[in-house]
Amino acid sequence: MKAIVCNAWGLPDTLVVEELPDLTPGPGQIAINIEAAGVNFPDVLIVQNKYQFKPTLPFIPGSELAGVISAVGEGVTHYKVGDKVIAFAGQGAFAQQIVVPAQTAMPVPPGMDFDTAAAITLTYGTSHHAIVDRAQLKAGETMLVLGAAGGVGIAAIEIGKALGARVIAAASSDEKLAVCKNHGADVLINYSTEDLREAIKAATDGKGPDVIYDPVGGIYAEPAFRSIAWRGRYLVVGFANGEIPKLPLNLTLLKGASLVGVFWGEFAKREPKNNLAAMRELMGWLAEGKIKPHISGRYALADTPKALNDMAARKVTGKIVIRPND
Repeated sequence: MKAIVCNAWGLPDTLVVEELPDLTPGPGQIAINIEAAGVNFPDVLIVQNKYQFKPTLPFIPGSELAGVISAVGEGVTHYKVGDKVIAFAGQGAFAQQIVVPAQTAMPVPPGMDFDTAAAITLTYGTSHHAIVDRAQLKAGETMLVLGAAGGVGIAAIEIGKALGARVIAAASSDEKLAVCKNHGADVLINYSTEDLREAIKAATDGKGPDVIYDPVGGIYAEPAFRSIAWRGRYLVVGFANGEIPKLPLNLTLLKGASLVGVFWGEFAKREPKNNLAAMRELMGWLAEGKIKPHISGRYALADTPKALNDMAARKVTGKIVIRPND
């Protein structure tokens, strides 16, 4: 099989395509022929050794995938060769094959294509865990989404609307905001051309958002938090900006507000039953048309470095996927 391999920490251009032996599942495992793998911002950081998850070199990057089972290991009875599945693997997805524990996979819903299936676990799983579980967003509340045109941002907009909330999308260009509007955002803020605090104030009649979803960090975190509503919940999702902000803790006191950490990967590992219930709700919303991953690009396996560079350069809206057999 062919795979993208990270042999040393560095920029995406240092990744190489290698020919590796085909994989055989062990007890409790399944082997999957990968048809599509989702690309996520943590993938950019992981290959540079800048993420909290640090695999051992050499390794195959890529965490989420969809494909067809090619072999099942001893003791696996609920899957068979030929079944279409979705899996979140942590690493190993930028390849033509992967072996994962059978319990980490779930069937591809009828009628869903592989690209969509590969684009739903991490971004929608993260946003569901953040908004439904951690923030407990309620119908009628207002949520501000920073970096709203990215994969988790689009997912957050759609989940917010599915819950009956009013959603304010903030992004860095009018083109990105147009994508946000197409996915249900009620109010649009271009924080490259507008004063963020003043725009939030105008959009909420001075009350501020009940929930702030922040996968960006950097310079927008403090003005956003200063704008939060009384008893607001500020979701710390990630730091795509590259800078981890330092917030004055007196702001939490003044607003009676909460800083809420979101780490979906650890949640999925520690609370698998709750994560499975969340994924089932997401699949139901998908079937009802309430959510739909926005896939803006598809790349061949050899073009994985370009995909990661495009992600790092903020050229991506929604999701992009690797097609290892193209």
